[in-house]
Amino acid sequence: MQSHNALEYDYTIAKWYTFLAIVLGIVGMTIGVFIAFELAFPELNNLLGEYGTFGRLRPLHTDTVAFGFTLSGILATWYYAGQRILKVSNAESKFLVIISKLQLATYILVVILAVYSLLMGITTSKEYAEFEWPIDLLVVISWVLFGIHLFGMIGIRREKYLYISMWYYIATFVAIAMLYLFNNMEVPTYFVSGGIGSIWKSVSMYAGTNDAMVQWWYGHNAVAFVFTTPIIAIIYYFLPKESGQPVYSYKLSIAAFWGLMFVYLWAGSHHLVYSTVPDWMQTLGVIFSIVLILPSWGSAINMLLTMKGEWGQLQSNPIIKFLILASTFYMFSTLEGPIQSIKSVNAIAHFTDWIPGHVHDGTLGWVGFMIIASVFHMVPRMYKREIYSKSLIESQFWIQTTGIVLYFSSMWIAGITQGMMWRATDQYGNLAYSFIDTVTVLHPYYTIRGVGGLFYLIGVFMWGYNIYKTATAGKVLEREPQNATPMA
Repeated sequence: MQSHNALEYDYTIAKWYTFLAIVLGIVGMTIGVFIAFELAFPELNNLLGEYGTFGRLRPLHTDTVAFGFTLSGILATWYYAGQRILKVSNAESKFLVIISKLQLATYILVVILAVYSLLMGITTSKEYAEFEWPIDLLVVISWVLFGIHLFGMIGIRREKYLYISMWYYIATFVAIAMLYLFNNMEVPTYFVSGGIGSIWKSVSMYAGTNDAMVQWWYGHNAVAFVFTTPIIAIIYYFLPKESGQPVYSYKLSIAAFWGLMFVYLWAGSHHLVYSTVPDWMQTLGVIFSIVLILPSWGSAINMLLTMKGEWGQLQSNPIIKFLILASTFYMFSTLEGPIQSIKSVNAIAHFTDWIPGHVHDGTLGWVGFMIIASVFHMVPRMYKREIYSKSLIESQFWIQTTGIVLYFSSMWIAGITQGMMWRATDQYGNLAYSFIDTVTVLHPYYTIRGVGGLFYLIGVFMWGYNIYKTATAGKVLEREPQNATPMA
């Protein structure tokens, strides 16, 4: 057997996913900025005919960012960090090499078909589950291949104990497999209607309230097991590696893990408060949402305390800045969500722009920053070159942070304004404002949101450029850095 020092890790697939994360991040967020300005300036909807309307582009934006940029970043970290955590190279197993390449190929095929179908308006109209049945089948195949690779690597590992990051990767695989299969149970109408209609089209196997309950069990837990568990897996690996600090409390990491596993799956019905879902189920969702603060903050505090006594690194290392601010945004987001689920708050917040404000606080600040930081850590080690420009990372950090603050603060104000105006009545009990009154009042906030998104997008372009220059023109490293990533 090879010694640990002699291990040559295989980064082929990790490099591909890093590339995909950058490309899909740029594409998805460019569309996001465009549709944000469409809300502020509706005439932009006429630019590209039906293909440029908000309704056509919005699912393309959400899916490209949520399942393109984010999942590509997550899978890049798996194919990089998984080998290191388990002390085994992907190249040591021909079977796993084939599985990893098949998984990548099916993933790329899904991306191409998803972009085409959504642009053409072929959709199930279910939030975060817009893909029609042939694409769903491909998603399942790709995900099963990822699971085979995950457990295959665990099976041939040299490291006896499974580090906490592995627990989170395993939970991600198992939970998404379960959620995706159950929510996407659908009947292709062409085959059950004697050949009438489109072969692409399907209808859900659930109806009415049942469909809503399954959808938001899935929808909320897509956030739990795409935006949370794998991202926690990432920070538990990359923060100690980059800072040279051990995780503050391993016991706390395990307690928070089991807390998240148990509580998160029950919180989805808070999306259906004041709906036809049974009242006890709405209340259950609210209670579990509030309890969810504990394991969420347990993870976040553990991350912050990992830097105890080493806060000076925030000044010298911009990658640590990204990691720590990501943890801070995670704390904000996981406090804001439970507050919004409380029935009296939900009465004001529901259907308003405060909701996308909350979502983007988490996706841009927590998920986005974590993926950006992990790629900055991985690329010099995969290409054996130092980061092309440290000052570019510093500039990117501040531009994107400004963008996030503009985004969520404008949406926070807009959402609460909306909620209050919709509920306001005159002395006779009639609504005080028409719907168009609220739209007019929100115009400046929509413009600020678009500008905030543009700032973040500029940062993504800077990130992509810095990574490209690092891989092609960065100073060659003689040896792999132990901790802090070397930067020019």
